[in-house]
Amino acid sequence: MDQFLLLTGSVILICILMNRWVEKLAVPSLLVFIALGMCFGENGLLRIPFDDYAAVNVICSVSLIFIMFYGGFGTNLSAARPVAVQSVVLSTLGVACTAGGVAVFARYALDLPWGESFLIGSVISSTDAASVFNILRTKKLALKYHTDSLLELESGSNDPISYMLTTVAVAVLAGQEISVPLLLVRQIALGVLCGLLAGRLAAWLLSRGFFPSGQNQTIFIFAIAVTAYALPCVMGGNGYLSVYLCGIWLGRSNLPQKRYFVHFFDVITHVCQVLIFFLLGLLVTPAELPGVFLPALAITAFLTLIARPAVVGLLLLPFRPSLGQVGVVSWAGLRGVASIVFAIMAVLGGASTRYPLFNLVFCIVLLSISIQGTLLPWVSAKLSMIDHAGDVGKTFNDYQEESSIDFIKVHLDQDHPWAGHPLRELPLPGELLVVMIARGGENIVPRGDTVLMPGDLLVLAAQAFEDRESLSIQEIAVEKGHRWQGRQLRQLGLPSHTLVILIRRGLDTIIPSGDTVVLAGDLLVVAQSGHG
Repeated sequence: MDQFLLLTGSVILICILMNRWVEKLAVPSLLVFIALGMCFGENGLLRIPFDDYAAVNVICSVSLIFIMFYGGFGTNLSAARPVAVQSVVLSTLGVACTAGGVAVFARYALDLPWGESFLIGSVISSTDAASVFNILRTKKLALKYHTDSLLELESGSNDPISYMLTTVAVAVLAGQEISVPLLLVRQIALGVLCGLLAGRLAAWLLSRGFFPSGQNQTIFIFAIAVTAYALPCVMGGNGYLSVYLCGIWLGRSNLPQKRYFVHFFDVITHVCQVLIFFLLGLLVTPAELPGVFLPALAITAFLTLIARPAVVGLLLLPFRPSLGQVGVVSWAGLRGVASIVFAIMAVLGGASTRYPLFNLVFCIVLLSISIQGTLLPWVSAKLSMIDHAGDVGKTFNDYQEESSIDFIKVHLDQDHPWAGHPLRELPLPGELLVVMIARGGENIVPRGDTVLMPGDLLVLAAQAFEDRESLSIQEIAVEKGHRWQGRQLRQLGLPSHTLVILIRRGLDTIIPSGDTVVLAGDLLVVAQSGHG
């Protein structure tokens, strides 16, 4: 036990120290953690013998709870709404079709029995949320046509179907009698019911102020995530679906102290990802991998170049996607930790296969992350799918920057009352300072006698508001057809504790009044008091 704790602490410290260097690499950081685990392992530099599949299964399963919860919590439904149907189709029918296609390939190309072929297809049928989230965020990969949101929602919601297919395959190989329709109904129904109830209950309790501090609220959310997973599991439901939906419900709720949750779960999920991929590298025996490399390479090639593109293309055809979007979604079907966890579950369930299942799936995951993950930014650029004006962070719900100084920008149009006046004449409070003026292609350090001109972009600095527990800030995009479009702010019927403090309209930043009319394309910054 002590040795294991020493190893765990050492690994986390090494990974933290390597983090700045790892982020500069072209390859996904998760690949580095796998390699680090292999260096510690039986055939590595330290030659640590480790083959405790049961312990790794427990650690990875628990880690997946928080990864799935945080994935749901960070899903921005406003950004994902235009592609929600496509995501659900891919995470359900797409997973089933992918599993079936790989099963047929394994049966006829590798001459495996149908049971083993279906098991392999089921285990690797889902895309990996941890890998997709990691690459999109670390590479700051914003994609056109809401494709980044589509990938996030699909990868976050497709594990339950893969899990159910794996359960069926293991039961068949073990000779157990199982009712597939009953299993599917029970898994989905209980998963959805428990997840939504847990999320709604947690949001209600938090909104009623049952917990006096952000720390207590964070602990409460931690307990809710664990409960949302465990409750449906003990009743035969799908825990991962439940915890994902619970995270989505809480992520879309107005929680004044959300920043506490964000920072906490951001750290937890990062540690979980590091620990998972390190343990998988530690668990594998590299000397045994050559025996499964060729079948793993064949399955990866078929999955990446044939099965995934065919499934994505056919299922998205009714939605008339661009060829670039189909190409990026097809290439971004990374396999990861979920596939390996399901493989370990199958091994512990007594499934017997010609090729060692864990080694085979490990090779597939390694090839997927190293090739697809590394080349995803390049493929996106080649297909002209990168949105250079976009911010992938906006597709997530879970970011709030903290700083002692806040910066705002003010664009001066022709009729702005500040235009034509020197800075010293502006009625600004002493706590507010103009720190830069962008004029044309020039950045000007302002002085008191600097005269402001129409077209100037002013950058102002002020001390950040410290009592953020009582204040929630959110952005609301007003799209065409939105119920607020064409109405004055005073006509919106907002509660007394809710205020529109800023409107971003194109390049302009507007300080609104009650007479301000909301237009399509506006981005409203709304402040809400937690004591309202």
